[in-house]
Amino acid sequence: MKDRLSAIQADITTLAVDAIVNAANAPLRPGGGVDGAIRRAGGPELNAELVRVGYCAPGSAVITPGYRLPAGFVIHTVAPIWLGGHEEEERLLASCYSSALNLAEGNGIVTIAFPAVGTGAYGWPARRASELAFEAVRSHLARGGKQHVTFCCFSDADRERYAALIEGA
Repeated sequence: MKDRLSAIQADITTLAVDAIVNAANAPLRPGGGVDGAIRRAGGPELNAELVRVGYCAPGSAVITPGYRLPAGFVIHTVAPIWLGGHEEEERLLASCYSSALNLAEGNGIVTIAFPAVGTGAYGWPARRASELAFEAVRSHLARGGKQHVTFCCFSDADRERYAALIEGA
């Protein structure tokens, strides 16, 4: 399984993979951070597509074409806002990853890159978010998922965190 997992520090909008994952908001309106970067790189067609889709519940995912991105698809997922871990947030954050991977499976996507979903404006502690993300991905692959998963990190500290989780698997 380790051969299908990697952690890199890069701009997710530059990756030539089958799909990248977007940390979106529930109404799928333009946001900042990863969402803003993906929307700018994807072009107005991506924004128009998200207006048509209209909504994605926390823990769920929706898929769109990548339009002007090198990635063929964008899977948009919505993290729950961190409220201290007492309001089902952990289950919903893990569901972001499993929902995205299930969509990937159903659309023939083999290579997929995830950002650190929820760790920006939604306030997730980076360490806990990475543990939940890694466990959801590991579980999917252990059940027969065929994806090659890249954890695409903004900071070197995040990359090191994911690399350590992969090494320890």
